[in-house]
Amino acid sequence: MGEDATTHAAPEIGQLGFAVVSPNPHSPAVEVSGLVKRYGPTVAVNGLELLHERGTVLALLGPNGAGKTTTVELCEGFLRPDDGTVRVLGLDPIAQSEQLRPRIGVMPQGGGAYPGVRADEMLRLVAACAANPLDPAWLLDTLGLTSASRTSYKRLSGGQQQRLSLACALVGRPELVFLDEPTAGMDPQARRLVWELIGALRADGVSVLLTTHLMDEAEELADHVVIVDQGRVVAQGSPRELTANQADEQHLRFRAKAGMDLRLLREALPEGYRVREATHGGYLVEGHIDPQVVSAVTSWCAQQGVLAEELSVSRRSLEDVFLELTGRELRA
Repeated sequence: MGEDATTHAAPEIGQLGFAVVSPNPHSPAVEVSGLVKRYGPTVAVNGLELLHERGTVLALLGPNGAGKTTTVELCEGFLRPDDGTVRVLGLDPIAQSEQLRPRIGVMPQGGGAYPGVRADEMLRLVAACAANPLDPAWLLDTLGLTSASRTSYKRLSGGQQQRLSLACALVGRPELVFLDEPTAGMDPQARRLVWELIGALRADGVSVLLTTHLMDEAEELADHVVIVDQGRVVAQGSPRELTANQADEQHLRFRAKAGMDLRLLREALPEGYRVREATHGGYLVEGHIDPQVVSAVTSWCAQQGVLAEELSVSRRSLEDVFLELTGRELRA
């Protein structure tokens, strides 16, 4: 469900003034090796390896049930691994949780606030536990929550609950922030504001590990992307590295009548081009797209007595990579 229609101006955020100073600055933000977590016969995380460098944004992607949230909860110290090692800011999140907890911020799925508490009360409660918190009033204003500050959490819209959860994760000036689906349920204005905040965190040297189902969000924000499936890493790299293909490869997409025979189109194109019906009535041609290729496609459509609609040319996207690696079927 999206946010309500309440408008909120996006302030100029700039740098947040976190001034990150770490007692062990040379250790990675997160280092995971051979991580395993089982729930009965189900292996949620299966030998996962992960390295998150300091002061960067890492996006953890994967289909539903891939092990993303379990991995994050293991790193936060909320779950104990069955095998493997986890180090967060150089510390064991279970054995050294008291040392680690003040240095991290956590934005879980589902908010994590008390249903009856007011927005400003919740944020001030979290701020009171921090040694050097941000000003709660400033943070509420920055996230467009001032008008809702005296509203109980359960009466906030879904997007407002998400923004309050983000404020609680940031108010203590953490060195590392875990954001689980940070813009879920947000309207475009709030979503763009959160993107600006994450950019400001990076500029201040804060490390950010986020999960998201939004490929454009990962491409926009992440320095490093890790794609997991069935509890394992199946690909990783910068968005540019993951979407790089042959230097001149592009995608031509168009819509036409579903179920057309593609054999004649393949014969009309040069060797090496890939053609498929990617969705019902949605066709995809992969290769170097030049005017001759476009002409071949439109001529083939004319021979079939149909018109190629919504024809567009684009580079390979992170969504294309994600679907190639994890499959196109829906999962429970």
